[in-house]
Amino acid sequence: RVQLAESGGGSVQAGGSMTLSCTTSGLVFDDFAMGWFRQTPGKEREGVACINWRGAVTGYADSVKGRFNISRDNAINTVYLQMNNLKVEDTATYYCAASRRGRAENCGGSWSGGYWGQGTEVIVSS
Repeated sequence: RVQLAESGGGSVQAGGSMTLSCTTSGLVFDDFAMGWFRQTPGKEREGVACINWRGAVTGYADSVKGRFNISRDNAINTVYLQMNNLKVEDTATYYCAASRRGRAENCGGSWSGGYWGQGTEVIVSS
């Protein structure tokens, strides 16, 4: 059974930093592109940062470029999202996703048919 488990969410003040982790099991991790997506009530899900299977290619939403960094450790089946200089508008539920058809560039390709975690909430206060 495939499982993706996010951790590291919580509350932080604007300007602060936070690192999210997503540990996977039940899949061949380096067969998959990995991505972080976020969603707030009433809005569509947004691709925040994505990374290819090897970690050589990354893609970011314009709103987080220069502030967020995605990385992966294939030895421990984990992907990370380092978030710096957080803004109130970064408040959302963040989801980890794994997809063979996903692309790092612009979090393109197809992610909906992949595997998803349950999400972790990030709250940024002013």
